[in-house]
Amino acid sequence: MNSKSKAVDASFNVDALWALDRIGEPSLSPDGAQAAAGVTRHSMQTNRAQSSLWLFSTLGGEPRRLTEAGEKDGNPQWSPRGDLIAFTARREQGGVRDEETQLYVIPPDGGEARRVGQVPTGVEAFKWFPDGRRIAFVSWVWPDRKAAAQDEALRDFKARKETAYVTDQALYRFWDHHIPMGRVPHLHVMDVATGRARDLFEGTAWELSRAEPDALTFDISPDGRRIAFAFDPAAEKKLDDRFALAEIDVKTRQGLTLLQDGDWDFAAPRYSHGGAHLAFLASHQAQGHNRPNQLAVLDQQGRWAVFSEDWDHEVSAPLRWAADDQSVLFAAEDRGRRHLWQFMLGERLAEPVFEGGHVGSFALAADFVVVNHDGMAFPPRLSVLADGGLRRIEALNDARLAAHAFGRFEEVTIQGARGDDVQMWLTYPPGFDAKKKWPVMHVIHGGPHTAFGDSWHWRWNHQAFAAQGYVVACVNYHGSSSFGFEFLDSITGHWGEYELQDIEAGTDWLLQRRWVDKKRIVAAGGSYGGFMVAWMNGHVPAGRYQAYVCHAGCYDWQAMYADDAYSWHRKELGAAYWDDPARIAAQSPHAFAAHFTTPTLVIHGAMDYRVPDAQGLAYYNTLKSLGVPSRLLWFPDENHWVLKPRNSRVWYGEFFAWLDRHLAR
Repeated sequence: MNSKSKAVDASFNVDALWALDRIGEPSLSPDGAQAAAGVTRHSMQTNRAQSSLWLFSTLGGEPRRLTEAGEKDGNPQWSPRGDLIAFTARREQGGVRDEETQLYVIPPDGGEARRVGQVPTGVEAFKWFPDGRRIAFVSWVWPDRKAAAQDEALRDFKARKETAYVTDQALYRFWDHHIPMGRVPHLHVMDVATGRARDLFEGTAWELSRAEPDALTFDISPDGRRIAFAFDPAAEKKLDDRFALAEIDVKTRQGLTLLQDGDWDFAAPRYSHGGAHLAFLASHQAQGHNRPNQLAVLDQQGRWAVFSEDWDHEVSAPLRWAADDQSVLFAAEDRGRRHLWQFMLGERLAEPVFEGGHVGSFALAADFVVVNHDGMAFPPRLSVLADGGLRRIEALNDARLAAHAFGRFEEVTIQGARGDDVQMWLTYPPGFDAKKKWPVMHVIHGGPHTAFGDSWHWRWNHQAFAAQGYVVACVNYHGSSSFGFEFLDSITGHWGEYELQDIEAGTDWLLQRRWVDKKRIVAAGGSYGGFMVAWMNGHVPAGRYQAYVCHAGCYDWQAMYADDAYSWHRKELGAAYWDDPARIAAQSPHAFAAHFTTPTLVIHGAMDYRVPDAQGLAYYNTLKSLGVPSRLLWFPDENHWVLKPRNSRVWYGEFFAWLDRHLAR
């Protein structure tokens, strides 16, 4: 953009962003001496990504790339014996090219990776058994077919000439894909030496979550005899159903329900080291759909209790027991940051083990804890907590980051709706001079029950925005997570009201700063943030904001019933549209279209099932019909997010060009 300041360092741009390595979730060797993690590298030239496995020493030494043959090697997990690292990949080996993701193992000292068996329906997620000889994994199967017939069923399905998707299920698509037609996710056990696999759920009604059947949905007992898992007991599966906990005997395949209570939703079971207790997440849904996940523990007598009920934070999976089984480690948000916590069960007290920034994931073994963490000024990195200190164990991105200037950032407190304190984050341009005038960009987070804070964002990157000469403002409005349940739940049934008051309070605060150019204020947001900029267009007087950017924004709550999360709408909005259409319309931007005047760039992806692209198209068409300056950026191959490097370059280019066009010179 053409800022009045010529001192801005705009070098950190979309190309620099995509040149950075992206480090995945770590897995620690049994002795804690090495961490394995996937590292993804993108090429702007080829518009592709390649993921490989790397090893990082927690004791010192240079990182080492472990795999190079595959394009998407990921999800590494050390075996309990430390002799192998298992991972998922699609490769060609022995003259056979994987059509579905398969399981591979490789020695940590290097050598050739070996495919473990051949699973016709592919491997979704996995965990090692404690003996290091077997692996439990998830695969989508036809429940009416035996294991030996799955290969034939898959071939028949792929050979069909029809393309129709037919279902009578309530849950039939999720995020950017359809639930595999006629299939359900089952737990399997595979022998690592022979590759033979067995479906533990074959011939039963058991299945894992159809939405996200990942490794957090199950856990293996320390003796390897049992697997605990979360399941949906409802006959018809829905995205917002309340899950129960069950356990299956690995040898006999006999399963039993451990814990089911229709008032509660249970998730993420984790056995203690002694095997006598099961930690899990529990949300008291009967008290409200936004009730947080809390830390709970079940004993072998069927008695259970919530331990964190007096701690006003949401506990996140995974859960990890400390070595003495007296405490549990997990990540949880706190006022725009995400820390690693240790919860002492006896004292019912949580203490931070590592304070973010943002803790994305962690691993622990022996006396070592490795955290994958990021912040406003740096992407995810790996550090080890040992001997009472913190030490980096890699520097993959340091040289690239050193080539760019980054702006400083801070949090401020403003008075928002109801007179409540509301947090706002500010990121300043490199070379910021308070004696000069600067444009302001509100970046409004989605959710709405998430938060912006001291974290790195790969798509809405605050440093990339600031490098263009903007002061970037991020208001954690009412409804945001990390500020307690009441603050989060306060917007239920009247979306848009408190949130707009908070954002406007942020603008008022900014307008009092002498360095703000009052004629150059814009707002942009994605998902619920897109809803907010559309809402603002119908509620904020013309001229206060010079332009909006609406990415994947919710526009019409009645039409939003086409999304994958439609069962949540009546809970969040306070009614179904057929019961109280006036109440729904009162919270829907489309009902205020007559007041739209501010120029808007509308962005959407055709593969977005969370906010279907018809929302963006309807908003754009409405703006065009009203004669409001508008532009459409539509991606046929992107979902709720823009994930391809070249498309991201277009996204940033259109984004900045649109704002520059509508800001006063």
